[in-house]
Formats: sequence, structure tokens, C-alpha cells
Amino acid sequence: MSIVSPAPRFQSAFRRLLLALLLPLAGCAASDEGASSTAIAFEGARVIVGDGTVIANATIVVDGGRITSVGAAGDVDVPEGAARMDLSGKTIIPALINTHMHLGTTRADLVGQLEHLAYYGVGAAVSLGSDAGDETLALRDGAISGAARFLSSGPGITRPEPGRSEVPHWVNTEDEARAAVQELASLQVDIVKIWVDDRGGQYEKLTPALFGAIIDEAHEHDLQVTAHIFALSDAKGLLRAGVDAFAHSVRDRDVDDEFVALVRERPDFVLVPNLPNPGVAADLSWLSGTVPADQLSAMQARATGNPQAQESFGIQARNLARLSEAGVRIGFGTDGGAPWAVHQELEDMVSAGMTPSDAIVAATSTSAELLHLSDVGTLASGQSADFVVLDANPLNDITNTRRIASVYLRGSEVDREAISARLLAAGG
Repeated sequence: MSIVSPAPRFQSAFRRLLLALLLPLAGCAASDEGASSTAIAFEGARVIVGDGTVIANATIVVDGGRITSVGAAGDVDVPEGAARMDLSGKTIIPALINTHMHLGTTRADLVGQLEHLAYYGVGAAVSLGSDAGDETLALRDGAISGAARFLSSGPGITRPEPGRSEVPHWVNTEDEARAAVQELASLQVDIVKIWVDDRGGQYEKLTPALFGAIIDEAHEHDLQVTAHIFALSDAKGLLRAGVDAFAHSVRDRDVDDEFVALVRERPDFVLVPNLPNPGVAADLSWLSGTVPADQLSAMQARATGNPQAQESFGIQARNLARLSEAGVRIGFGTDGGAPWAVHQELEDMVSAGMTPSDAIVAATSTSAELLHLSDVGTLASGQSADFVVLDANPLNDITNTRRIASVYLRGSEVDREAISARLLAAGG
């Protein structure tokens, strides 16, 4: 019997209904022969593993929320009675990992954002430096169905910045700096966030003595440190002090040979470029699934050419291209809270000179490694079944990551239609 696919707007619901029908049938058929299976085999898609390798015609078997096997078609044994899903013509990538965001400070806001992130194929996101209180930090302890995984640095560490935010730890002495890290360690944060930036001359910034004490104390507690930076001189000092990652790249000028040499001395260091607005006109119609028409129209009107933004983007794009070519490990982050920004960042990274494959590696396996997330970031046996099914190949055009057919987190399909309906009804 052949099954005719329904109209595109009903395809996701039809797929879930079909799986619901197939699973009990598969179990009944298998039980007749003394075997049963709760597995699902996703067959025929191109699989971009996340480590730079590609399987042209793959089978992924998922059971119990995990990938039990993955490989070329014909090389994977599909369990008897497993449900089968034909994804011929599709491409599968690991769910994206955003290592730099600023998310909601109440449970309701945060859960809504994590669902919104899942809609756009994000499997994990880190809120850097703006979280205070137990309400949101407690959400790190359990998975939320249909939502991205939440990680947090808790409140970050900086010099006093009155008028900006009172959430971060404000420190002026090395003892205060170490005490702040000790408090973060007691909260079991996922990473320590610091700011080394005078905000255009408005504030005093962390001195080498202060950030050196923070990095040393963090490492004593087996915590990594990521730094918000702006100036090349500060970036060099942080590298010499042993910082683990940059949450932004150098933004005031092109990096020099000394900087490249310092980074090359640190093979485990990760640069999260966090590129700015490129300042070019853009078509935002692909956001219509979660952004109400009036808001999208206003956003579209602002998405025009901006020479000043282009200049800023040019500095950071050249720095990313040079450091990527030098072999620096590149991670992935977007700043802010826009759930869809991951796809814009991927496009910007490729515009800066990275290949689509390298950009996807940055947004998956390298970011997972930075955060010590051992069960995501690649599509391999034993990993959590967090992946995105795309209608087109992003290796041909990185903007194809926006052409999402479905998202699976921990083996379950995300109900993108329900998320879309909620967001559009609520005004975004």
C-alpha cells in the first residue's frame, strides 16, 4: 500500500500521526515472530555528522532517546520491528549549540525561549553572566520536553558598572575576585563569564591582576573561563593568563602576528567569534513561522545597508578568517536572546571565509567540547538523538539550515507547529 504525502502545511502533523500508527503495528508484527522493538530508523538522508564527515546515504537508528547506530545504508542493522522513516533527499545535522546567549530571568520566560530555540534547531544554549536566583538555575537539572537544554554561568564577574546591571559580581580586589569564583563554584555553574571592557571609556575594566586571580581560582575549581573582550591588548593579556575561551573576538582592530602566536600556543583555547550585524540588506521572510507579520514588517524595514556596521563587521570577519586559517578552534555563539540568530551567525561565519562544513563543526561538536557536553554535538552511536532534518543541503548553501523539516531532541520530535501557533498568537 502506498501513502500519499499531504499538503506541506500538514506534513509535520501527518508524520507524527504516521509514527503513532507505525510503532504499534511494528510492535505487533515483530511480536508474531517473538521479537519487538521501540526503535525508529531514519533512512536515506545525507548525514552531516558534526565532526567534518558526511555520510551520503545514511541510516540512523534511535531508541530510548539515543542513537544506537548510524552509518551508510546497508552497513546498519535495523532491529526487527523498528519503525522506518524515509528521509530520502533530506539532510540531517546535529542540533546546534549556542554558547553565548542572555536568556529569561523567570521560569516562564526561560521555558518559552528554550522552546523557541528548539523550533530553530537549537539543542542547547548557555546564558552567560546575567542569571541570578534559583528559579532559572534550577532548570539546568532536568530536560524540558520539546525545548533546548539550558546551561548557565550564573552571574558573571566585572568591575563596578553602575547603570548597566547589578546582577554580575563587581570586584575591585583579588580577594573579591576569588570569592566571586568560589560562590560560582558553589552554584555549580557550567562556565565562568567575565567582562574585560571599559565600554568606550565609561568604566574601569578588570586588570590583569584581577582577571589573573579569577582564572587561577576557576581552574582550581575545575571551571573554565570565557571572556567578553573588545580590545586586542586585553585579548593578549587574557591569553597569557590562561583564559579558556573568548565570548567575542577582537573588535577594535585586525589581530597581529603576536596574537596569532599566543593563540597557537593554546591548542585547547576556543574562539567564539560572535559576529556583529554585517550591515547588508537581508530577506527575513523565513522568520514568518514565529514572528508576527507586523513585527516582521518592522524588522524587514530595518534590514538595510549600513556602512558603519559593514566596517565593524569587516574587522571581525577578517580576524575570524585569519584565526580559522591558523587552526584556532572556533566555537559558536550569538549573544542576545534571538532564537533564530544561530542561522544568521552561520551565514555570517561563511561570509567571513569559513566553509559551511567548518561553520557547522563550530556550531556543533566544538561548542559541545567547550561546554564538556559529551552526549551531543555529533551524530554517533551512544549520543543523545538531538538532530535537525533539513529540506536542502547546507554544504551547498549555508542558509539551507533555515529550511527545517523537523527537529528531534532526545529522540522526540519537537512540535514546531504548536510552538509557531503559540508565538504568533502571543505576538512573538
